[in-house]
Amino acid sequence: MVSEKKRLLQRFRVPLGFVLAAVFLLLARPTAFTLAVGGGVALVGLLIRAWAAGHIRKYEQLAVTGPYAFTRNPLYLGSFVLAVGFTVAAGVWWLALVTAALFIGIYLPVMRVEEQDLKRAFGADFDEFAKNVPLFLPRLTPWKKDGKMDAGFDFGLYLGHREYQAAIGLVLGLAALVVRMAVFG
Repeated sequence: MVSEKKRLLQRFRVPLGFVLAAVFLLLARPTAFTLAVGGGVALVGLLIRAWAAGHIRKYEQLAVTGPYAFTRNPLYLGSFVLAVGFTVAAGVWWLALVTAALFIGIYLPVMRVEEQDLKRAFGADFDEFAKNVPLFLPRLTPWKKDGKMDAGFDFGLYLGHREYQAAIGLVLGLAALVVRMAVFG
């Protein structure tokens, strides 16, 4: 039985991310250098998320192609890389510790809950996938399920999942850090 605490974390992970972003903005001490490096890292995270969104058909079929051939959770991996990018952009090193602790405390239990849901939905196919593809940190080479061809990135899925909102968030977040730098030095 999945604990209610894990389900609660699953529901509140996005709002908690916004709270964390507000705290980051208040504590941030960005420089042009940290913004450039952190913005580049965050962009990589955004691209990972976009790639994943163009391959997943939630609750219809098990995603095993594209980034899902490397990690079972590329959306969360992309979110983590985005968070690392914003941490670097903020220019306050200890915020990385806060980010890591929150990510582990929130997303690891959420991944476990979602794994139970996928196991119930896809049974032996999920078991085979989980045996061959790591939970979070990606494999070096893609796993190929027997006879499964990669249909490629589907821009319609990307739009349907409203992943463009993450791009808007990236732009607004970096703009807020630029303003923070300009106003408070």
